[in-house]
Amino acid sequence: MRFNGKVERALEGAEGGDFAPGDAHGGDLSLARKAFPAAPEPWLDLSTGVNPYSYPFRAPPPESWTRLPAGAELAALEGAAAASWSLAPESRVVAAPGTQAIISWLPHLFPARRVGVLGFSYFEHARVWAASGAAVSIVDDVGQLEEKDVAVIVNPNNPDGRIVAPDRLGALADTLQRRGKLLVVDEAFADFLPSGVGLPRALVLRSFGKAYGLPGLRLGFAIAPADVARKLRAALGCWPVSGAAIAIGVEALCDSAWLAATREKLAADAAALDAILTAAGFAALGGTPLFRLAAAPDAPRRFQALAEAGIWVRRFEARPDWLRFAIPNREADRARLRAVLDSCGGRYSRNRQYPSREFRGNDP
Repeated sequence: MRFNGKVERALEGAEGGDFAPGDAHGGDLSLARKAFPAAPEPWLDLSTGVNPYSYPFRAPPPESWTRLPAGAELAALEGAAAASWSLAPESRVVAAPGTQAIISWLPHLFPARRVGVLGFSYFEHARVWAASGAAVSIVDDVGQLEEKDVAVIVNPNNPDGRIVAPDRLGALADTLQRRGKLLVVDEAFADFLPSGVGLPRALVLRSFGKAYGLPGLRLGFAIAPADVARKLRAALGCWPVSGAAIAIGVEALCDSAWLAATREKLAADAAALDAILTAAGFAALGGTPLFRLAAAPDAPRRFQALAEAGIWVRRFEARPDWLRFAIPNREADRARLRAVLDSCGGRYSRNRQYPSREFRGNDP
């Protein structure tokens, strides 16, 4: 594997350390219980960026479990996704068992020598390309991606919520396409933002599980030009997602009223979390409607106190003063979080070394 120094630091710290199974991603409470066996149950898991409001789907029809999905059913799912996102006619939708499956396939389908990832971000992108033998660079500016074979932008970014404007994405996609190269835009956390979906000359990833609170369903999508979509579809095979995932996905994607109502509830819940973090002396670094990133000089001690109290949040080895919090949607959970932070954090706010800003959901 070939890394530059910034990639090595990002891979070591972006999602919790080495690539031990289960250690690189949030949501695995077995690790929390192993590290903190005396913590009270039940754990409050704030380590992911998953919607706390799970979509209230109807039970899939029995035949979704007893027969293989038909091609027409898969087409209906992809059509529902395209309609939900108001895609341009030239864009194609490809359903997959989660966007991580697509991320893992990309180096095999689009070999590249030079890959650039914008900023400190979701580490799997850098990891899979480096594993393929590509030289991977973490860059600080969109313009530095123009000379790459593959450029990757997580938008909004995980973990800080940074957003690259659509016109800049479009210009970069045009530049790369003229050179026969590829722009990958990971919109895993974009569903509750007002920005549009899809770039005709880029490969865009959409995570169903995060937006609809159903990560265990393993459903995600690629939005891509026809030639890119054909390669992805061939790689994923005849039955890329289950019949149950198709039934639930179609129902949810057609329910725009639920999405709008959930967006409003999340905004209120996020504001409540912002108030808790501010009162505890954290500095706002950014976020999305599904998570907040905050900083404090004593973040490792706060992480320890939270874990000992049965609250699991995301920490970053390469950014030890950062903590990322998912959005709690119950007052009892907020009270539990508030109590722990009040007991360990408020007195440190006078000494923080960060600019004082209000929390904003998509401002890094």
